Amino acid sequence: MAMITADPQDVPRVESFSFTPENMEKVRALIARYPADRQASAVIGCLDLAQRQAGGWLPRAAMDHVASLLDMAPIRVYEVATFYTMFHLKPRGRYLLQVCTTTPCWLRGSDAVMKTCREVTGVAPGEISADGLFTTVEVECLGACVNAPVIQVNDDFYEDLDEDSTRRLLEALRRGEMPKAGPQIDRQSSAPVGGPTTLTTIPGGAAPRE
Repeated sequence: MAMITADPQDVPRVESFSFTPENMEKVRALIARYPADRQASAVIGCLDLAQRQAGGWLPRAAMDHVASLLDMAPIRVYEVATFYTMFHLKPRGRYLLQVCTTTPCWLRGSDAVMKTCREVTGVAPGEISADGLFTTVEVECLGACVNAPVIQVNDDFYEDLDEDSTRRLLEALRRGEMPKAGPQIDRQSSAPVGGPTTLTTIPGGAAPRE
């Protein structure tokens, strides 16, 4: 649980933080994976739990709580939290839109995807939309190059996007819907668009055994 006030810049300042009983059980399970004198190895998993409980960001109080649980100096926890881009040190919208702009996505239209995100959310990258729903960030390779362009929305990946499908995705999220993740065109996973193009005469599509 956390006690929150506001600082002069209207950024929430969390005075205290502790894991809920449910998350504390998960913390114990994470710590149990490592030797008794190596509990610090659970720091990334514990920070992830803390971030999810805090609403998508890591207040300093949450990092201090993790440090205490793992018997770590707080600065060591801060170092982890500031190194990995998966951790956020200020509030964000309910939906974090991570738009990949690495070369494969850029070649297939990530500029248009980013432009649509700005138009629909009404804010620039890094800002929180007025309704509190969206924060857009530009990221490097999300590992779905075959299905570029791609946006990671919280924990889900939406692929093969263009302006229209990006707009439909964001409008659905605004309505409280969660569209099916994966390719947003007629393809199965990373298979060719339109279906198989080779080995089409083999029953079941499986290659013959030697």
